[in-house]
Amino acid sequence: MKAQHITELLIGLATVVLLARLLGALARRLDQPAVIGEVLAGILLGPTLSGDLISGHLFPTDIRPQLTALATVGVAVFMFTVGLDWDLGRARRSGTLAVTVSLSSVLLPFGLGSALGLYLLREHHSPNDVAFVLFMGIAMSITAFPVLARILTERGLDRTALGALALACASIDDVLAWSVLAGVTAVSGAAGVGQWRLLLVVPYLLGMLFVVRPLLRRLAARGAGAGSLGPTGFACVLAGLLLSAAATEWAGLHYIFGAFLFGALIPREQSSSLRARIHERLGQLSQTLLLPVFFLTAGLAVDLSGIGPGALADLGLILLVAVGGKFAGAFLAARGHGVPARQSAALATLMNTRGLTELVALSVGLSLGIIDRDLYSLMVVMAVVTTAMAGPLLRRLLPRRRPEAAEDWDPVVPNVPAAARR
Repeated sequence: MKAQHITELLIGLATVVLLARLLGALARRLDQPAVIGEVLAGILLGPTLSGDLISGHLFPTDIRPQLTALATVGVAVFMFTVGLDWDLGRARRSGTLAVTVSLSSVLLPFGLGSALGLYLLREHHSPNDVAFVLFMGIAMSITAFPVLARILTERGLDRTALGALALACASIDDVLAWSVLAGVTAVSGAAGVGQWRLLLVVPYLLGMLFVVRPLLRRLAARGAGAGSLGPTGFACVLAGLLLSAAATEWAGLHYIFGAFLFGALIPREQSSSLRARIHERLGQLSQTLLLPVFFLTAGLAVDLSGIGPGALADLGLILLVAVGGKFAGAFLAARGHGVPARQSAALATLMNTRGLTELVALSVGLSLGIIDRDLYSLMVVMAVVTTAMAGPLLRRLLPRRRPEAAEDWDPVVPNVPAAARR
């Protein structure tokens, strides 16, 4: 890189970090997740408001490959932490209720989203119609586990029965959505690799389960015994997530799946301090630099300046399907299990949060050519709206002056353990 390019890159990164921090803090002041402000920071720096006037000067074409590389690392680390936080035990502890709500809140929006995909194919052409239709179904089915967990913590609901159920449902949703997205990625043919490589996914999974997982258990036991994770252990974890991400990317899936799986394989038993240490070491750099760069690259691909009546109509349909399908699926399933209407509506609202997880999925669809930039822009708006609406709706459904509102239905949910209710 030339000295000029290095200077431009450093100035651009400083701008991204500061603006994302500022708008993230503003979003918190407005009782919104910080991710809302950070996403808007990326959109503001993109072509929507000023064309290439701002983005062209701050982020010239010569430095964008470096920004994309940093964003790739940021997404890989984020997906690793999503896998690190994923706990199948939540679903087991919540019994059939969580499974039923999850399946309903995935299948209904998936079906409606797929039907919407058939309609949108008239205006948004894709090299693979089947992949496009399935991708639209997936995009409508996603729940952002990290954002949902943060909302529950900030509202003091994380240790209630409602919070435990919401986390369990989101955990199942994550696995279902990422599994289907992996299949769509594999069969889309858009990854540009020899299809024979997909056959290596099977030995990769076997190796991760029967070789890597025992090694991670040993590392976790050693870290727990020492009381901390040393530099060598942390380097092994970091190298492992990058190599796992590289393996799935090479095989024709996507690097996010390898990063997620590696995080999910780190054992939970007797390793809470170890996992917290990993979060602490990766979290600050990821939250303050890597993810804001990803929001920037996502925002640079969003262009709402030329949106017309037809696009607005499409956006209305997208929001209707996204919100209505997810809400109806979760609400009806919860009501079917005897959960009162207010708590069922709160659960359905929580399941509608999409946040950063949706942006990651959309970036996969855009990078593989499954969706075009116009539709990508509309879907980003949907991700922002569905995440932003959670706070105001929860304030109406579960007022802070009634903290017992989230617990009113405990006696009719015997499968939720008492520990989760305190």
